[in-house]
Amino acid sequence: MDLISLILLFLKLTNIRAFRVITLVSISKRIDFKNKEKTLKTNEKMTPRIETIGEKKLIGKKLSMSYADYRIGELWRSFMPRRKEIMNQLSNDLISLVIYQPNHFEDFKPTNAFDRWATVEVADYINVPDEMETFILTSGQYAVFHYIGLSNDIAGLYRNIFDIWLPNSEYDLDDRPHFEILGDKYKNNDPLSEEEIWIPIKLRGA
Repeated sequence: MDLISLILLFLKLTNIRAFRVITLVSISKRIDFKNKEKTLKTNEKMTPRIETIGEKKLIGKKLSMSYADYRIGELWRSFMPRRKEIMNQLSNDLISLVIYQPNHFEDFKPTNAFDRWATVEVADYINVPDEMETFILTSGQYAVFHYIGLSNDIAGLYRNIFDIWLPNSEYDLDDRPHFEILGDKYKNNDPLSEEEIWIPIKLRGA
């Protein structure tokens, strides 16, 4: 092989190596960017606002269930067709409320039973439709998380709240109802659906 052929071969091999290095660096940067983007999105979801609410009057239907026998679809299917029967509604928001037993999280099992409510907030209890019940949501402090996405994917956010945010915050979980507010931007089974998750909290040591 003559000198020129050797030089051309060397340049070809060098360019291949350079191309591989550049490609690997480019891929690495894209992966790093995606990880940072994912972290930023997670951090955004994991930064709640802290609110103290007053007492709320609710009317709706409840159903006992567990995560092993999750009957939330059944609950909402029984409630929504009759929603308009409820008078004096204060807004168009739906409130999905959960009442856990005091030891639900300390001794968590998928079979732990709890009461799930489908409700709306009302001004008074003058007219309560048949087969519906009233519930008074007492005042208290909440951490409010804004969620965008499918309802089926929300479990990951809850894990982050209880495993990451809460232990690293200045708050403890309080023994009061948990609830979600499903407003005008809520769309069932839509990846762009929006809702608010309200977690009852109290200052640590209080």
